[in-house]
Amino acid sequence: MDALDVARWQFGVTTVYHFLFVPLTIGLSVLVAILQTLWHRTGDEKYLKLTKFYGKLFLINFAMGVVTGIVQEFQFGMNWSDYSRFVGDIFGAPLAIEALVAFFLESTFIGLWIFGWDRLPKRLHLASIWAAAIGSNLSAYFILAANSFMQNPVGYRVNPDTGRAELTDFVAVLTNKVAMITFPHTIAGAFLVAGSLLVAVAMWHLVRNRDSADTPAYRFAAKFGSWVTLVSAAAVAITGDIQGKIMTQVQPMKMAAAEGLYTTESPASFSVLTVGSLDGSRELFALKIPHLLSWLGTGDPNGTVHGINDLQAQYAAQYGAGSYTPIIPVTYWSFRFMIGFGMAAAAIALLVLWSQRKGRTPTSKWLLRAGLVMPLLPLAANSFGWIFTEMGRQPWIVFGEMLTRDGVSRSVSLTEVLTSFTAFTLIYAALAVVEVKLLLRYAKAGVPDLTPNPEIDDSHDDAERPLAFAY
Repeated sequence: MDALDVARWQFGVTTVYHFLFVPLTIGLSVLVAILQTLWHRTGDEKYLKLTKFYGKLFLINFAMGVVTGIVQEFQFGMNWSDYSRFVGDIFGAPLAIEALVAFFLESTFIGLWIFGWDRLPKRLHLASIWAAAIGSNLSAYFILAANSFMQNPVGYRVNPDTGRAELTDFVAVLTNKVAMITFPHTIAGAFLVAGSLLVAVAMWHLVRNRDSADTPAYRFAAKFGSWVTLVSAAAVAITGDIQGKIMTQVQPMKMAAAEGLYTTESPASFSVLTVGSLDGSRELFALKIPHLLSWLGTGDPNGTVHGINDLQAQYAAQYGAGSYTPIIPVTYWSFRFMIGFGMAAAAIALLVLWSQRKGRTPTSKWLLRAGLVMPLLPLAANSFGWIFTEMGRQPWIVFGEMLTRDGVSRSVSLTEVLTSFTAFTLIYAALAVVEVKLLLRYAKAGVPDLTPNPEIDDSHDDAERPLAFAY
């Protein structure tokens, strides 16, 4: 073990942990805005209750996401200074815009939304949550544009005197074809998570409190969340198919590693299950679907998909001696877990809709158990998707330009990296406990009671009222 190994583990742990909060924030911000819009247009009290209920869960998650995201960015300077020095001119631009525009828009209007109940005009208050939701999605785009440069470098040149990558076309970076398809794919995955959370919480209250006065609100939330989950699952599949074709063009090794394809095939078969040698150099057993991989990778059922061994020989000749093959079991199984967990969430959403047909209220405890697990499935799918994306690019930190081993900070010792890794992991574990307890506490509490409190004297000016998390 050396500093490089620990630095990679630290970045992997902090990235996956941070991304547990990101998709829920992105998706839930829009769903809460939709719920408030329904209340604004119809005046139906159940929509207001759901807005405040799920809005509280959104705020808890947003706060945790901000904390973990700040720590993640510190690592560029701490553990990956050589990488930051090489690509900072390019990588810094979209991240700066994300912080100055998108995050500023998001955080400012979230503040107005939290403290603007009964203080701002209804339309302006509604506009504030929509502005926050737009900010969340814009933030995702700029961050994905930066990451997409690592997958498919465009709009730059390497200065031979300084050895640094310099930005030549910012528009090309923002319109990178990898970013253009990764963004909708990521957003669809975010709505998959948010829809699943709506279903899980609503199902818990429906099964536990069937005769509650708030049953109509929970029934709507369960149906709405289920439809969001199903539509999102379809969007994930469609965008994922396009992403696979682009990946085959710009990172053929990643596609080959995802399928455990060792030799070039035309047509290529999709691997349902492949068992390879321990060193990952050859296939021992495979269960395949003919022509499917060719269609997924090229759009042509008879298209050519290059294999791992052939690509390794090509890269060795192009970039010099060394291994350019990622860890095949990791890419192969993370790709399948990503798909499998997402499909499982969609299947549960179908069951929830079926259980409510013809006005019925769900009563099955087995369905309740499935519903409670449901949000964890797309969260796992998102995590495995990022593991596949980043591990499949290895050994490159910037594909074709910089190897991961060359990006680590040279002045940081193993002890220093190990110390920060241990400290951050322990802090994140504590934050995870806080997050889960807060979410469970407020989720179990149910939708708020909107009955006016007679003890409050409305004759006083609004400015004298205390600002409270309960709005």
